[in-house]
Amino acid sequence: MKRHFYSIIFKLLIIQYLSVVCLCATVDDFDFFYFVQSWPGSYCDTKRSCCYPKTGKPASDFGIHGLWPNYKDGSYPSNCDPDSVFDRSQISDLKSELQKSWPTLACPSSEGFKFWSHEWIKHGTCSESVFDQHEYFEAGLKLKEKFNLLQILKNAGIKPDDEFYELESISDAIKEATGFTPGIQCNVDSSRNSQLFEIYLCVDTSGTEFIECPLLPKARCDSSVQFPKF
Repeated sequence: MKRHFYSIIFKLLIIQYLSVVCLCATVDDFDFFYFVQSWPGSYCDTKRSCCYPKTGKPASDFGIHGLWPNYKDGSYPSNCDPDSVFDRSQISDLKSELQKSWPTLACPSSEGFKFWSHEWIKHGTCSESVFDQHEYFEAGLKLKEKFNLLQILKNAGIKPDDEFYELESISDAIKEATGFTPGIQCNVDSSRNSQLFEIYLCVDTSGTEFIECPLLPKARCDSSVQFPKF
């Protein structure tokens, strides 16, 4: 009888362990990444305005917003591991490159650690089956190096000069240069002009290779959008 009792307890413990393992597996389960870059001129040219980082005004270039795990149905995981806190020492060797390519324009002015902490906790912890913290930020930096979005647009005659450009022309220029259809998001300035704000490209679950997006975000843009100076 006692042996039978212990056998039941052992089986229950095994079931409990397997349920925890399965739960952990689903936390890191996703279909692709959105790699999102923002135009700083559009971020600043709103009623909210912006604050330059403590390192000074960023370069007039697209900056990384984030590398976000997503599902094909349009939903996404977030804040997947409350025990995985942001540790700035793990990215100390990337700090200067992050300040250049992954800057923050949020107020008040900062070095960027609060922004990077938010990106890691909300999005990065959902990709821990692929990356640790250092690898996550390093992957974003490497992805940015593969395509120079600003140069791609300039080559197509689309410049940050406060002029208006057809949204279709912007999308076509990026697709022709990269081979992939981008997602484009816009914001609105104080004069209610639709502005080119963010460009989405999709990345496979390894976080290294660009792919055609399984799903594009809905474009909240007019057919003609302003490309503001910065």
